[in-house]
Amino acid sequence: MSTFKAPPKKSLGQHFLADRRYIDMIVLAVDPQPGERLVEIGPGQGAITLPLLRRHGELTVIEFDRDLITPLMEASEGVGRLTVIHKDVLQVDFSKLAADDGHHAGRQIRLVGNLPYNISSPILFHALEHAAAVSDMTFMLQKEVVDRMAAGPGSKVYGRLGVMLQAYCRVEALFDVPPGAFRPPPKVDSAVVRVVPLPAAEVGIDDHALYARVVRDAFGQRRKTLRNALQQVCSGEDIAAAGLRPDARAEQVEVADFKRLANYLAALPPGQRPA
Repeated sequence: MSTFKAPPKKSLGQHFLADRRYIDMIVLAVDPQPGERLVEIGPGQGAITLPLLRRHGELTVIEFDRDLITPLMEASEGVGRLTVIHKDVLQVDFSKLAADDGHHAGRQIRLVGNLPYNISSPILFHALEHAAAVSDMTFMLQKEVVDRMAAGPGSKVYGRLGVMLQAYCRVEALFDVPPGAFRPPPKVDSAVVRVVPLPAAEVGIDDHALYARVVRDAFGQRRKTLRNALQQVCSGEDIAAAGLRPDARAEQVEVADFKRLANYLAALPPGQRPA
């Protein structure tokens, strides 16, 4: 466990994991193997960092809070080789990070971290932009967010986040973490999730921007039918031609069906495609 106790900064949404049981469960879930490149986002006081470093021998961490960097480096002495990137994670190019690995150029990275809950969704989508460079992600997030990420059609929390992530990744909720496991305790329950990017050939989306637009508009007003929600994108006839029911609502539609509709629209002649 960490050997320093920097006070959490509310402005950065910091809640430091302190319960050894859950730390061990996360390290076990990550299960680093020889030769893998691990990158931790937001190491904080090193609760996950030091056990992973002890287990794996080397680790790269991305930390925005300058006050935590020196204590992290000092705590890691004699434990393993720690590389610190002092930067906002949303400004880190994961593809370049993988390509610049001096030991194994082009090796995919594995992401892990207790993400700041106030920017967890932007971090997820930022990582997705570099999916080819990322083999998997094991993140702790607000439980409500994990529920939405992993939800299927018909669930009350099935929505844009889950449909976008599941189009590109396999999402698996692993276990919950109670507020008492953190210092200070957050006001919400947390959960650990594993996200594994799919191979590009398995994603099967012809126009990524169009897919994102279809999903965004479909869930823009949840109670509307697809025919009404998507009227700025396509007609009811287009929806039916793609094999979907125009009178269905977005929360009833499978991810594969959203892909089919977007691909149908992408294949239309230029004059008939969505503007």
